[in-house]
Amino acid sequence: MINLTDKQKRFEDLASRSNERGYPVYSDFLGISEISELFCCHFPVSVALWGGYDGAERNIACFGDREYFSDNNDYPIKCIMISPVNQKFADELTHRDFLGSLMGLGIRREVLGDIIISENCGYLFCLDTIANFILENLTQVRHTSVECKITDQIPQNALPQPKNKEIIVSSERLDVIVSAVYNLSRSKVLPYFEHERVFINGKVETKPSAVIDVDDKISVRGFGRFVYKGVLRHTKKDRLVISVEVF
Repeated sequence: MINLTDKQKRFEDLASRSNERGYPVYSDFLGISEISELFCCHFPVSVALWGGYDGAERNIACFGDREYFSDNNDYPIKCIMISPVNQKFADELTHRDFLGSLMGLGIRREVLGDIIISENCGYLFCLDTIANFILENLTQVRHTSVECKITDQIPQNALPQPKNKEIIVSSERLDVIVSAVYNLSRSKVLPYFEHERVFINGKVETKPSAVIDVDDKISVRGFGRFVYKGVLRHTKKDRLVISVEVF
């Protein structure tokens, strides 16, 4: 008998509800470890992820038939722009500042998605059920008075922009590529696999020898994430020149 974690049991309950009632059911926001647990389960329905924008780190899982997955606008997500009332006298606000002020209101982390910072404003993705509470109660971040409003327009330059990078590797093994992307020795990379801190498309990968495919999304906790774009060419010494997009 397979022992399921409480989180996995919750996922199975959501999937069963969708299967029995015939409509999509949504989870709270999930972090990368929870998404990894999600992929360890088998459900009677399909699962899709969305966090409010392409490349979001925290995502909501939608359980249901694939026909439900065509419109991301159906996800119960709102985006709130949090901006200083007076930028001239505002503190320089960080992700930690915004998140700390939200948690100080007694809000659970599970109802909050990513927070994107741009020009000293925070763009918060959250469940629609908590949006009005935030609008009414978040009035200060650090020592700065702020105002909140729902928005569907995020400055394009605010979204994480990947940097294209060409690197030379001996093979497409995951540990080789991670070492090259983050300029680490292989010996320093191995513990990240042992401690389940490496993820492929949200699923924990513990095998350093795993071979990745084009467009796989790799996350290494403590370093960030990148997308593997494949082999560009071979060198004269038959090494591989590969392309990655590093966030």
